[in-house]
Amino acid sequence: MIQNHSRTKIDRQRVKRWVSLILKKLGYLKSEISILFIDDMEMRILNKRYRGKDKTTDVLSFPQISDFKSAIRNPQFAILLGDVVISLETAKRQAKESGHPFNREVIILLTHGILHLLGYDHEGDKKKAVEMRRKEKELMSLGVSELGS
Repeated sequence: MIQNHSRTKIDRQRVKRWVSLILKKLGYLKSEISILFIDDMEMRILNKRYRGKDKTTDVLSFPQISDFKSAIRNPQFAILLGDVVISLETAKRQAKESGHPFNREVIILLTHGILHLLGYDHEGDKKKAVEMRRKEKELMSLGVSELGS
């Protein structure tokens, strides 16, 4: 499910294709995620409530499963992985700062958020951070060939 509470328009079909591509590549084609696009004000509220940080951020992930690796025995079964929330205002700023298109920034943030749902993490452990960045690059290279982004 994709919801857009932001004033910024988003290409929902592109988002759906990307999510399907990533989940297929990772072996979770039948899995589902919920995606919410919001503005900075709403993101700041969520970030404060759930992470104790009184500032906006680009993406938040809310996994439905706390111990993902032991919970999933067979990726052929459908499972609700969780929610990814993206601030489109922050995505616009980051795209401009990075010098790439807004749609690419949204894809980067979706990829990052989905990896968090699957148990990847980059905070507090350098080895895990390297592993997550490697997986992001791998998936983004797939996106360049598959989606032309």
